[in-house]
Amino acid sequence: MHFFQNDFYFVLPELFLFGASLSLLMFGVIYSTSVSHGKPGLMKVMSWASIVCLAMTLGLVLNTPVHSTVVFSQSLLLDDLSTFFKFLILGGSILSILMSVQYFETENMRNFEYLVLVCLSTLSMLLLVASYDLISMYLALEMQSLCFYVLAASQRDSEFSTEAGLKYFLLGAFSSGVFLLGCSFLYGLTGLTNFEAYALFFAQQSNIYQTSDWIFVQIAFLFILLGFLFKLSAAPFHFWAPDVYEGAPTSVTAFFSIVPKVSIFGVFIKLFFCSFYELALLWQPVIIASGMLSLLVGAFGAFAQKKIKRLLVYSSIGHLGYMLLGLSCLTIEGLQSMLAYLIFYIVMTVHVFACVLALKDLKTGQRIRYVEDLKYLAQSQPLVACAFVLNFFSMAGIPPLAGFCAKFYVFFAALGASLYFFVAVALFSSIVSCFYYLRFIKFMYFHKETSVSVEYVQMDQQKAWMISITSYLLVYLFFCPTNVFLWSEKVALLFLN
Repeated sequence: MHFFQNDFYFVLPELFLFGASLSLLMFGVIYSTSVSHGKPGLMKVMSWASIVCLAMTLGLVLNTPVHSTVVFSQSLLLDDLSTFFKFLILGGSILSILMSVQYFETENMRNFEYLVLVCLSTLSMLLLVASYDLISMYLALEMQSLCFYVLAASQRDSEFSTEAGLKYFLLGAFSSGVFLLGCSFLYGLTGLTNFEAYALFFAQQSNIYQTSDWIFVQIAFLFILLGFLFKLSAAPFHFWAPDVYEGAPTSVTAFFSIVPKVSIFGVFIKLFFCSFYELALLWQPVIIASGMLSLLVGAFGAFAQKKIKRLLVYSSIGHLGYMLLGLSCLTIEGLQSMLAYLIFYIVMTVHVFACVLALKDLKTGQRIRYVEDLKYLAQSQPLVACAFVLNFFSMAGIPPLAGFCAKFYVFFAALGASLYFFVAVALFSSIVSCFYYLRFIKFMYFHKETSVSVEYVQMDQQKAWMISITSYLLVYLFFCPTNVFLWSEKVALLFLN
């Protein structure tokens, strides 16, 4: 402790969030079981308390006096890239809780541990993007996964939620074992666990392709990539995502869709662009193949889906393919385009899940589950229907909306890296995706039964503001994307230089 006493100052945001999570847990345990207080439901209070804690953590991250340092014996690296991803993680967590406050009330959820798990999983993601060693990376990744397993099964009276949690746990444990096996192979070959040490080691091994250990290096990289691609739900390791996201509560699905991909990409970039860049010829083809497969699976897999959440899962798999397209360029422009696309993706995902969470039939008390459930939306909620149209056009990459800028910049960077076939596949999948996005518009505006109307539960102010702001951003970022591009370019340049 004495040896690391100065290092604790540099991880003050993480320490604060850890203490705040424990405080929330003690508060919930004491008051939810208090007979004198009538064993109250604390979801609303805990929601706002969690938002305050995450917002204060975000303030500490943005106001840190140190911009680049390595702490805890090179286990954690605090730099501009980790700060960038921490901002996105904390912002996404805050928005996912904010859009779910009304959902907790209408669904009569009383398990306050949900909010504690969100805070703890956010803490693990902050540590994950700051990891600079295989051991710290694996510990943070497992802490994140354990929280996610419980969150997926948090709706205790639903057999679908229980199935989602169990399936996620079994498949996640298997992928973690494969990932750990790859790390152990790498440690056995090099005797190293630090990211910077790997960069120096492979830079000096110019003839590693001719050594007898080359086959074990390939196996190690294959297992590590498999673990990362599973966590990202990239094809062909996406098979768990539709069932888990469909069975989990909608608020959990929104959280899973917005935040975890940010943390995985944060450590992925740091590991492969920093440590294993010299062996790019080994892992780049795997990223390209997974990216193209994700684009095709996302485009054609969504055609057969009738449930909204499953369709949105396949849509996110397709968006993941565009991000992998930017990563596979191995250039500053490619990394910048991927970071910019990630920002646009978060805005679009927050927007669409805020709209989905806002819709609940007032008469039946049922939430929308199928695409056909939107067939009367344009009559009863014209503004929400218009917001849906904006978002789906943006996801399809139709101008003048932000999604067009995101895809255009990724295509531009990929063409500069001579990935012509990858770009052709991406353009084809983008055209195909327009058709299943148009299905939403068909049911909302062109359904024949115009005499029937559905009355929805009144939307709360939080989601109304979120939908309004994100709708504005979808249009504004098309005409003025400069700030996003400059920010992502600055982060990419500082990291690679």
